[in-house]
Formats: sequence, C-alpha cells, structure tokens
Amino acid sequence: MAKFSGYGGGGNMQALMKQAQKMQAELLKAQQELADTEVVATAGGGMVEVVMTCDRKLSSIKIKPEAVDPDDVEMLEDMILAAFNEGMKLVEEEQQRVMGPLSGGLGGLF
Repeated sequence: MAKFSGYGGGGNMQALMKQAQKMQAELLKAQQELADTEVVATAGGGMVEVVMTCDRKLSSIKIKPEAVDPDDVEMLEDMILAAFNEGMKLVEEEQQRVMGPLSGGLGGLF
C-alpha cells in the first residue's frame, strides 16, 4: 500500500512559501507604484481638469473661470463628471498595465 506524504515534503512547502513571499513583495511594489502614479483627464476643451492617483484617489480638480456660468451650472457639472470618468478610465488602464503581469500568477484575482 502506498503512503501519502503530503505535498512532496518540506522542500516543496518552503519553495511555495518563498514564491508566495516574492509575489506579495511584487504586489506591494505594484500597489505603491499605482499610489505614486497620477493621471490627468480634461473635459470641455481643457476647461475642467481632474488629477487622480492610480489607487483611485482624487488629487485635484481645476476649473477655468470661464467654465463657470451661473446660468448653466449643469454644463459645469457635466464637464466635471466627464473629466472624472475619463480619469477613472485612465486609472483602470494603468492598473491593468501594472497589475496585469502579476494577475497571471494569482489565478486572475486582479
């Protein structure tokens, strides 16, 4: 009768742990890179500018004075939304670029 010896001995478990630690370090490095990377999105021909970090934090919003029309607040709101949504799209693209190579080894968790 054959004996079951687990996962092939302690050496394989150590190798798996070492690989997991390496992947964790790479993941932390990628997350820090995303936190340090900013994207800039504009709307209304540059009337509204949104700056975001790639960990999805809004850094700033700039609105040119000529974009502010008290009689057409909805236009300004639309430009802010458009710039923010474009910023989110750029963030997602950057996240895919940075995290994509790591996700192959993590079974598609990202």
